[in-house]
Amino acid sequence: MRIETEKKFAAGLSIFSNSVIIILKLIAGHISGSISIVSEAIHSLSDFLASILTFFSVMKSSEPADKKHPFGHGKYEDMSGFIEGGLIIFAAGFIVFEALKKIINPSATAVDTTLGLIVMGFSVVANILVSSVLFKVAKDSDSVSLHADAEHLRTDVLSSLGVFLGLLLIKITGIHLLDPIIAIIVAIIIFRAGFSISISTMNNLLDCSLPECDLNVICRILETFKSKGITNYKDLRARRLGPQKSIEVTLLFPKDMTICNCHTICDSIEKELKAELGDVTSSIHLEPDSTK
Repeated sequence: MRIETEKKFAAGLSIFSNSVIIILKLIAGHISGSISIVSEAIHSLSDFLASILTFFSVMKSSEPADKKHPFGHGKYEDMSGFIEGGLIIFAAGFIVFEALKKIINPSATAVDTTLGLIVMGFSVVANILVSSVLFKVAKDSDSVSLHADAEHLRTDVLSSLGVFLGLLLIKITGIHLLDPIIAIIVAIIIFRAGFSISISTMNNLLDCSLPECDLNVICRILETFKSKGITNYKDLRARRLGPQKSIEVTLLFPKDMTICNCHTICDSIEKELKAELGDVTSSIHLEPDSTK
């Protein structure tokens, strides 16, 4: 219950911080005439929409399994992360489009940098603090959508810092054409983050296997139980369901072992898996070993 409360608080904090930053960037971009600040406002707007998606997915994924969703609601987090990645990619494309227009038509490239420097500096500090909270809660709860939202904000930190340094350079050199060039660099950073998030969450939606490191942990645990009752195992499959890891495996036991003893060993294996991998659901099939 405590973890679910922290997840909802973190998602709500992200929504609040993004809404404040969007307003400040839009005001600063309009007053200063800077396309790089406007691009950051668009980036933050995608952050805001992603935060709302994250809040929705966290609320849904915390609901228990029901008749319609017998495997739980964890996929809502993967779906949210995938949409977030798409929003980031769209934002990057729009920024490049606007920046290229300003490069082709440089007649209105003069930029007032002072207000932009103040807003970008505030944005960097605010997003560092909020993303740190999100990363911590995401790690504690193994939340896919919170982690995606934290990654989203971390790219905002990097891009806002880049815009801040660029505006400072414009202020020093007076070369205002740097503004749309900085915006394109920001877009590239944003695109890479969006592509990475989309690929990882799409893999979860398509039930791709858990990473090799997790599979190695599962195999190591099963191997240790060969000396405690099981003779072998087969048909190991493992995937992610939102914040959960779902594991299916067939265990082979000596033909003369009682169901009670087999069940006790299975309980011990499930306990070990949860201790090593966190939130785990397991489906274990028992078979007699014909060779024993």
